Amino acid sequence: MTTFMATSKDTILVITNDAGARLSLGVSLKEAGYEVQFAANEQSALDFLQHGTPALIMADRQACDFDRFRVQKGLRTTPMIALQEANVPCGEDECLDELERGADFVLCNQSSRELVARVRAILRRKESDRKPAVYRLAGGLQMDLDRHEVKVSGRPVELTPKEFQILRHFLEAPSRVFSRQEMLNCVWGEGYALEEHALDVHIHSLRQKIEEDPAKPKLIVTVRGVGYKLRAGT
Repeated sequence: MTTFMATSKDTILVITNDAGARLSLGVSLKEAGYEVQFAANEQSALDFLQHGTPALIMADRQACDFDRFRVQKGLRTTPMIALQEANVPCGEDECLDELERGADFVLCNQSSRELVARVRAILRRKESDRKPAVYRLAGGLQMDLDRHEVKVSGRPVELTPKEFQILRHFLEAPSRVFSRQEMLNCVWGEGYALEEHALDVHIHSLRQKIEEDPAKPKLIVTVRGVGYKLRAGT
């Protein structure tokens, strides 16, 4: 069996004040070849962030406001995993809340093997460094990743974290058709149990904010029987 080893640049910042979690995470991640830095809370994490940006951040759900932390600290491309405290139930509502607040994944009572496998998968797919910071589409739609802003014809538009991620995936691949399940995997993570109808609700809300006439969308269009695409050159 081939063993994946991280490169020297793969540093993971873990935000937790749980001594047991620090020990188990440290052992598992270091054995997988990652460099691990620990912080007890958001404030102490600043000491590390002043000297560099980690490849990935893990944090206790109670220790971090993911969306605020991402925006305020300029971590627009850094994947974030929310961890549930061991032996504490983690319901669907709690997981959905963390995802809406900016976490990329929520892991509850995960094994060390599962956690390391998830980290590997996330970092393998990370391609954001090769993406532009600002996307523009004919018709006046603009997304600035650094500022975490979206404008339509110069008018600022307030999007939820998930709406922002959905729109970003469309802008990164204009004219590409995304199936509902594919977009769910991109935004919520592969293997996360969520009805496809949930995406339709977010698309409807997104259209209300960026379309000139949401009843007759020209930007995000439905491809019958398949999913959605962003119409380029509108």
